[in-house]
Amino acid sequence: MSLKIELKALSESDDRDIFEMIHEIGLGENGFTTNFPEHDFDQFKASLPRLVEISAGINLPEDYVPQTIYWMCINDRPVAYGKLRHRLNESLAEYGGHIGYIVRPSERGKGYGKLFLSELLKKAKDFGIEKLLLTCDEVNIKSRKVIESNSGTLEGINKGICKYWIQL
Repeated sequence: MSLKIELKALSESDDRDIFEMIHEIGLGENGFTTNFPEHDFDQFKASLPRLVEISAGINLPEDYVPQTIYWMCINDRPVAYGKLRHRLNESLAEYGGHIGYIVRPSERGKGYGKLFLSELLKKAKDFGIEKLLLTCDEVNIKSRKVIESNSGTLEGINKGICKYWIQL
């Protein structure tokens, strides 16, 4: 059976299937924090227009950068959520980098992290990013393996945070 893999940018029409994934993920873990109220569907829906604006760079607070949120769906089921920052600011250059992602707990261990990062790298290239930064906790071995399997080169480890670069 072949997998139908689809990356979708967040939109105002996102619905309950996405919300259910957000609810399952919760507030995040391993340094990844979610942008959404994970317990209230109406609040989730109400948050979407502002996140579309942020993606377009509209009304950004000082020191913010445009960020597009993507969902990865496998056979039409949302399995992962990622953030692609269009550029870095001083803070993101130290921690956060260009990309953050998380796979919903019920879909882990299936190779979706590696696949999702690979797909997000293609999107980053579309934004004109040539050298991409990813950070992760030193103890997060699974994330480190995902980054390294996508050609991530470890620049160094500082205060428990790994900095990886990927040449696109």
